[in-house]
Amino acid sequence: MEQISKNVFVETKVRGCNPAFVITSDGVVVIDTPQLPTRAVEMYQLAKSYGPIRYLINTEQHVDHIFGNYYFDEVEHIISHRATFDNFMTVYPQINPYLYAKEAIPTDDPEGASIFPDEKTYFSKPNKPDIIIDGDMEFKVGDHTFQLLWTPGHTPGQLAVVVPEERMMFVGDTIFNGCQTWLYTSNVEQWIRSLDRLLEVDVDIVIPGHGPVCTKQELYVQRAFLLEWVTQIAVAVGKGWSKEECLAKLGFADRFPVDIGQEYMLNDVTVNNINALYDQLTVKMPVMPRKK
Repeated sequence: MEQISKNVFVETKVRGCNPAFVITSDGVVVIDTPQLPTRAVEMYQLAKSYGPIRYLINTEQHVDHIFGNYYFDEVEHIISHRATFDNFMTVYPQINPYLYAKEAIPTDDPEGASIFPDEKTYFSKPNKPDIIIDGDMEFKVGDHTFQLLWTPGHTPGQLAVVVPEERMMFVGDTIFNGCQTWLYTSNVEQWIRSLDRLLEVDVDIVIPGHGPVCTKQELYVQRAFLLEWVTQIAVAVGKGWSKEECLAKLGFADRFPVDIGQEYMLNDVTVNNINALYDQLTVKMPVMPRKK
């Protein structure tokens, strides 16, 4: 893991999200867990070497942020938004999270095969959150403050974690820095509002869900890319294009690569993004009742 300050470690160079932990004077706070088994065990052991793990925060429901919880045995509390808890390891038409985690083992973590649990074993103790929140939350651990901000959009239960003493915020998949953005379960309107909210936070360093550590400037880049996606599909809908025409002609495959280990998924990401946005932009608004 990369040490980006005296008290903060983050991993940005392996398949999965960017998990991190913060060392305080009274233990450690972990933010998301690695998808790959050997990386999860290594991070768990490294974090514990600095003190007891007081809290583990899951910023969202997707498997690359939560699967590693399984390997974090000695954690006092796990925190998430209620929507993350309710959708923990949910199977979607586009993806089965357990199988997605499993398929990465041969290519990205062959040493992890021996500690990768079978499905029954995994679901007997997935280490789901035990502290569930419905909005923002703030707490202190030792000499550090942790401000959890509800930033829905990419997922309904998306959280950002602001650590004022480090002048950092961990925004999860609200930012995909320099790589393809996944939209297929997202509400882009909420996402843009959440980006605007994060622009008001006074920090110097931003840890995105994917891609290199960055600054708040990437909030503008992410917002622009979301607007480009929406505009591209909206213009096509305005021209009367079918979903099939959009799938054949649109996308931003040449703009960014997909994140590490997902190179083979570029077409799937594009297709899922177009499907999701087309459905959102062509749905009829509910009819408002007339006033008598």
